[in-house]
Amino acid sequence: MVNPPVIIVQLIHLEGPFKGQIQEFSDNVISIGRHADCKLTFPSDLSIVSRKHAEIIREGNRFKLVDFSANGTEVNGMLVKESYLKGGDVLTIAPGGPKISFLTQISKEVPQPAVSPTPEPSSPKPITTPEPQRQEHHTPQTSQPAPPPPQPLPQPEQPQPQAQSPKTFPRSAEERVAAPLIIQFGATLRSYKELPVNIGKNPSCEFILDFPGILDRHAQLLFYQNQYWVKDLTGQQLVKVNQRPCEGEVPLQANDFVMLGPQGPSFQFLGGGRLAEMEQQAPKEPSPLPPPTVSQEQKKSMTDEVLNKAKSIFKKYIDS
Repeated sequence: MVNPPVIIVQLIHLEGPFKGQIQEFSDNVISIGRHADCKLTFPSDLSIVSRKHAEIIREGNRFKLVDFSANGTEVNGMLVKESYLKGGDVLTIAPGGPKISFLTQISKEVPQPAVSPTPEPSSPKPITTPEPQRQEHHTPQTSQPAPPPPQPLPQPEQPQPQAQSPKTFPRSAEERVAAPLIIQFGATLRSYKELPVNIGKNPSCEFILDFPGILDRHAQLLFYQNQYWVKDLTGQQLVKVNQRPCEGEVPLQANDFVMLGPQGPSFQFLGGGRLAEMEQQAPKEPSPLPPPTVSQEQKKSMTDEVLNKAKSIFKKYIDS
């Protein structure tokens, strides 16, 4: 009898009180809400989420979302009551509420029975006959002082090679290695199991990004010595980490900001191989200058001046 595979549900919080966290579940029913019995429990003061808001139910190898709430649940921006989910779908727990990305992965396969190794037959040991003991004849020696051993000639000291730190990133770091990577861009979520991952407009890139200012091969994400790195492939220092241009490969730390170009997009590295897009803020328009204030005395002085000029003009006209 074949056992069903163990499927792990990953819920990646994009917005809300648990932003940046990844929760994993292997239950057949994942309840969501504010009630303490829910598998995914939101804070009690988040009133937009119902006490029992929704459930994710496993049906074979598929998962179905069922909504029980008053405010509703969105899947990729559309309100639903029931919907089968696929990897990368974005769930909004009530319009304007927390956003969660849905992913699944198979944890393990059916274990195979272990085969115990058969012992090798032991070959009989050959019978050996003891050799007869040989009698050694010692000849008497006269006591003479032994000559001193020859002294070795002094060798010139050779400098020991010193270990030099490589000035460039080793080529071995660009070999494909098993490491998890999740990139959230807009409403999409891409998951990778191997690095490096190339970013650009070219169809050969693993993460195709059609965005103004992005080149065919723009950037590269690597994993080397248990750390994530970003590399600028443009040759123009367009990629920046924490507002500093990348010179070669730059290691990524948790909460680092990665900007791919002057027009974006920008990402925040959340640690653990998670890269989330940051919303671009439109530049603020300068506020118009307030009109100059004029005091009552200035207004009276200006009015008198205008009247005096008008009187002089009329007087010249009448006199003429």
